[in-house]
Amino acid sequence: MKRSEINAVIRDVDGFLQEYRFHLPPFAHWSPDTWTAKGNAVRQIVERGLGWDVTDFGRGEFERSGLAAFTLRNGSLADLQAGSGELYCEKVLIVGVDQVTPLHFHWTKTEDIINRGGGELVVQLYNVSEEEGLAESDVTVRTDGIARTVPAGGRVVLSPGESITLVPYCYHTFWAAEGTVLAGEVSLVNDDAADNRFHEPLGRFPEIVEDESPLFLLVGDYERYCVLDS
Repeated sequence: MKRSEINAVIRDVDGFLQEYRFHLPPFAHWSPDTWTAKGNAVRQIVERGLGWDVTDFGRGEFERSGLAAFTLRNGSLADLQAGSGELYCEKVLIVGVDQVTPLHFHWTKTEDIINRGGGELVVQLYNVSEEEGLAESDVTVRTDGIARTVPAGGRVVLSPGESITLVPYCYHTFWAAEGTVLAGEVSLVNDDAADNRFHEPLGRFPEIVEDESPLFLLVGDYERYCVLDS
């Protein structure tokens, strides 16, 4: 993706969140220079991957296959391994109409995806086969605590206020209908580097063409701009 495209997405998302009075933490709007000046004060933000996440999954078609998100809080893998501490993650996701997040599952993470407002969120589901392909069996999930079974490839449509719980080894893909969706994700500790298994080989983060300066940093930019003591 071009940096100019990413900047435009963030501007649009920021305006959308303001319409819904969904407020982000102060660091969401820091300049790159501010990040550099913070030093070790931002270590936890950097190490836990909090902040802006805009991706086209390496396909170069953000409007058709992409996602804009902001990670608000995230525990550490050390806490997860110890079974104590901050074992949770929270994200806000902005899902465009017919904008698909590709089919994937997680080996470790259980997550609730919540439609917090806007249009309808369409979630398509498959169980995982022994070869990590798509099984032909029915899929049982819970929507707001109520068990619900759909056939392989079946869809669950979430209206505002509704949610779905997705457990490990459950393939899922989603997109919005009838309007952009303000979605939430509440989950176990999130590890985007190692806990996403896409059905088709894809890149989780975009390759960026730097045609202009960053408006706000993405999580993937921290390595270049944040100066942490070793």
